[in-house]
Amino acid sequence: MTLNTQSNLARPDDFYEALIDMHRDLDDAQSQSANAQLILLLANHIGDHATLLEAMRHARDGVADVSARNGKARPLAA
Repeated sequence: MTLNTQSNLARPDDFYEALIDMHRDLDDAQSQSANAQLILLLANHIGDHATLLEAMRHARDGVADVSARNGKARPLAA
């Protein structure tokens, strides 16, 4: 399975709003736990190890790109 990085949400604004609502009234630890649970649920749904590894690489690269744009040092690759 190839990772689809193109826009694929039928209602992206509604999804974003629901994602923000999921975190409403949660403290930082609860918010992190909710994110972790969501990630694991979606990873289980995807199921393909190679696709999940590719997604993790994209996510890490995205964080590094944001850090570089903000003038911070880019983290070393794992």
